[in-house]
Amino acid sequence: MTEQDIGNNKWIALDVGGANIKAAHSDGRARSLPFELWKRPDDLADEIRSLTRALPAFDRIALTMTAELCDCYQTKAEGVSAVLDAVLDVAGERPLCVWGTDRRFHAVDAIRQQPELAAASNWLALAEIAARLVPSGPGILIDIGSTTSDLVPLADGKAWPRGRTDTERLQTGELVYVGTRRTPICAIATELPFRGNPTGLMAELFASTLDIYVVLGEIPSDTADLSTADGRPATVEAAQHRLARMVGADSAGFNAEDAVEFARNADEAVLSRLMAAAQRAYQPTVGTPRTAIVSGSGETLARRLAARMLGPEGTIVSLRESWGPVASSAACAHALIVLASEQVESVDG
Repeated sequence: MTEQDIGNNKWIALDVGGANIKAAHSDGRARSLPFELWKRPDDLADEIRSLTRALPAFDRIALTMTAELCDCYQTKAEGVSAVLDAVLDVAGERPLCVWGTDRRFHAVDAIRQQPELAAASNWLALAEIAARLVPSGPGILIDIGSTTSDLVPLADGKAWPRGRTDTERLQTGELVYVGTRRTPICAIATELPFRGNPTGLMAELFASTLDIYVVLGEIPSDTADLSTADGRPATVEAAQHRLARMVGADSAGFNAEDAVEFARNADEAVLSRLMAAAQRAYQPTVGTPRTAIVSGSGETLARRLAARMLGPEGTIVSLRESWGPVASSAACAHALIVLASEQVESVDG
């Protein structure tokens, strides 16, 4: 593929995750589709097809993924292969290139031979482009989604991660399995204050971080959203009931003021955990950041973390403000479009 090919064709970039599928089109449009892949793995191609039909026609596809870790697959290699098969089903005769953790695009056959290159690669596409917003000095990308947070050191226009695989990134602090919706409360703390007393938490999926941020008003209530710990609506009242169970209580002994206090303490536990991970990520590489790029569906939390990390002298750059709400809603896919336009001629195979 040549640069002339790029100019004459329309691209779509797919970011296939285990809980969400995101797509960006080269005309600037983007879409996101919640999809619990581990429950319906055989429906992946149909879900991708439904998502792409909501966007304009396209001639070529760029792909990145994190869905390979879903426990419906025995191995990551099996997961990568399944995602490839689903996207190829949608692609038909249209060319497909796959982003790798070596910062390059690859042909499908090459990824079949080295599936580890494609596994959990989406964060690096975003980091490569976000780094350009930090042309000088140390910085950090703080991308917080529904399930995970990516904390990638940046400096002088480049991304400086130490990890490449999920395991390596968990060890370096660059990946934290904490998000603003799907993280069980019992995964962020073993005890929290309740009415002034340290109180052990139930080690059950009674509530998730979605309940924290609905109660605190950072996520709007949504009566149609049933993707909660108990399958009841994502409303303040229902969230209060779910949080009560974390301390072995119910609505009779856990009022609205208790819910707000509990949510604030839980939010502080989230921030503390992310702060510790970020320090582990940036200290050995770029040093204390002066700039933070914040993004993701949890950008409000990312901004608060950045303010704590940088202090009053730091600079916080919002991808929502820099790229617009549409592109930032599918940030990894949008970044992939940019990278494909620059690098697609180097696809191997």
